[in-house]
Order: sequence, then structure tokens, then C-alpha cells
Amino acid sequence: MNTRKLLALAVLLILGLAFYFGMDAYRDRTQAEQDTRVAVEGSRLVRMHTPIIGPQNAPVTIVEFFDPACETCRAFYPIVKQIMAQHPDKVRLALRYAPFHHGSDQVVKLIEAARKQGLYTPVLEALLAAQPEWADHAAPNIGIAFEAAARAGLDMERARQDMETPEIQAVLAQDIEDLTALQVSKTPTFFVNGRSLPSFGPEPLARLVAEEVGKVQP
Repeated sequence: MNTRKLLALAVLLILGLAFYFGMDAYRDRTQAEQDTRVAVEGSRLVRMHTPIIGPQNAPVTIVEFFDPACETCRAFYPIVKQIMAQHPDKVRLALRYAPFHHGSDQVVKLIEAARKQGLYTPVLEALLAAQPEWADHAAPNIGIAFEAAARAGLDMERARQDMETPEIQAVLAQDIEDLTALQVSKTPTFFVNGRSLPSFGPEPLARLVAEEVGKVQP
């Protein structure tokens, strides 16, 4: 066999090995991402009914227990969206309900009714925008919340009916059961791929997300 043939065989062997190890690494990374999602979704952090904002199959999951009447939740919403925008296709947001404030349970049911009409995000954002007008902790004006939802396009007659269905009641009950089991006592409370924040604030959240994204980057 001449030198040229030996060189060609060597190149083919190297390419074959590179492909094999590359595919092996890809399978390992993909399996790790799947294992992370299964671990998160198999816990009390994410349920089958949990609304997801962002790529459904993203390897990094931010779980936020939030109260629609919570001012800090309102302040964090654009921060979380910005963090997600920094990691497209890698990060998703799972929203869990923690209706600690008076009247928040009704607004949660309103948001869930909006989901049945395909208007989850528009209504959520409309309610957060109008929060200073309706979310008086002592005497919330839920009527103003309903008006904000209607302006976002929600069919209010249908929404009022859906709010009282066993399905939506069960969602609220399950989230309350889970936050109690997880000892969530304030909003917002964040978990990133099952990890709680080392300290509260936008920067610890951004760092923890970046760490988890770094684990799954190619």
C-alpha cells in the first residue's frame, strides 16, 4: 500500500473517531438535559398543569412561585424575561401560584381561565401592568383586574364560568399544597433546575441561571 493510500486511511480513521466521540458527547449532553428536566418535573416544582413560558424543551427551568398581587413579583417579571432573552432556547419559566394576598386566589383563577382561551401571557401582563390599581392588600379591587383582563381580549363571560370549574380549582389547590410542602413563605421564590437561590435578588438569579446554562452548553 502506497503512502497516499495510507494517508487517506488515516484521515478516514481520524474523522470516524471524531464523529464517534462527538456523537457520544452529544448523547451524554442530551441525556443530561433530559435527566434534569425529568428530575425537575418529577418533583413538586413542576406539575403537568404548570404553565410554561419559553421553549417547552429548554434544559434550564426557572420555577417561580408568584402572587399576582405581589409588587416584587411585578418588578421581577421583566428581569426574568431579560434573563431568558439572554439565553434563547436554553431557559424556560414555570409559574406556580402562591396566592398569599387577599383576593389573589380569584386573580389566579382568572389567569388560568385566560389560559383556556389561549391568552395566558397577554392577560398576565395586563394584570401586572394594572396591579397598582387593583392590588390593595387590605381591600383589593378585583373588578379592576377583570377590566384589565377584558382589555387584553379575554371573553369575560366564558372566563367567569371557567374560573369555577373543578379543573381550575384543582390547579390552585395543588399549587398551594406544593408551596406548603416546599416551605415557600414569600413571593417571589425562585428555583433554577431544582436549586434555590443562594441569596435573593436579580444578580443571584442571573448567576444561577448562567451556571445551569453553562452545564448544558455544547
